[in-house]
Amino acid sequence: MFIQTELTPNPATIKFLPGQDISPDGSVEFKSMEETGSSPLAQRLFTMQGVDNVFFGHDFVSISKSDDTDWSMLKPMVMAVLMEHLSTGQPILIGQRSDGEPIDEDEISAQIRELIANRVRPMVMMDGGDIEFDSFDKDAGIVYLRMMGACSGCPSSTATLKMGVENMLKHFIPEVQEVRPLEG
Repeated sequence: MFIQTELTPNPATIKFLPGQDISPDGSVEFKSMEETGSSPLAQRLFTMQGVDNVFFGHDFVSISKSDDTDWSMLKPMVMAVLMEHLSTGQPILIGQRSDGEPIDEDEISAQIRELIANRVRPMVMMDGGDIEFDSFDKDAGIVYLRMMGACSGCPSSTATLKMGVENMLKHFIPEVQEVRPLEG
């Protein structure tokens, strides 16, 4: 098994590409060991000192490190865990979830969700992260989005949201006045 790596715009995050599906039913993010109950792979990755965040995309794993950890030490250890775990066929996720759209979603929220899924997510996922629509405040015209993986805490994520996503949504959906990130 050969695992490729890519740098992301977030210097604290590296994208690992193992050449196989990781989470084909939707992105999953783990911000601590306590959240890893559904993933034996995430549990193993969090046992390494310096791992701050584990993010599974369709066909990649993004790892974010703590500030006091150096990639020269952590990257080979992550590669070894991924290689051993994936090559032995161990489960990545137990009871893998699929992110479905809410049934009672209003028309504007459905339009926002579709634009995010088709025009924004593919670009964000190329950088080792993901973006998820949370809600739309109709009264204020504010769209709330969650940045995940390499995009969570990335210095350029604010620019991506304001100059990219916000401008696009305003163009297609006049009711949108602003885009704000959700923390956590």
